[in-house]
Amino acid sequence: MDVREAVEQIEDAMQGMPPAFLPIKHYFANGMYAREMTMPAGAIVTGAIHKTTHFCILSQGRVHVMSEDGIEELVAPAIIISQPGTKRAIHALEDTVWTNIHATNETDLDKLVEELTESTVDQLQGGGNNKQELAYADQLKLEH
Repeated sequence: MDVREAVEQIEDAMQGMPPAFLPIKHYFANGMYAREMTMPAGAIVTGAIHKTTHFCILSQGRVHVMSEDGIEELVAPAIIISQPGTKRAIHALEDTVWTNIHATNETDLDKLVEELTESTVDQLQGGGNNKQELAYADQLKLEH
């Protein structure tokens, strides 16, 4: 099984579980976009497939990261260079701050998702077609 399949299996296993609260901050400066995500200790996050090479900065915390490079532990501060087509699973071992930095002049958040990833806004957390949130809502309906 390749890493993409393993990460997708993690996503499938998370279906019906309550989604984690992951605050996101957006920053723009002179042809650059930074997307900062805060993950509480214990959170498991699977990322979108990105279309571009970009930086990932771990500025706080400690994580296990599963990617094409295998499973590695990163401790802040750390920077990795993400290649196009990469899909990761991240397990936050401590409260964590993870930031992706992209070269782009786009500032519309909806357009950015589609420019930089193979996802649509609607599929990401908070979107109407987010698989985990839909499965969790279905699970709640079954329980009541």
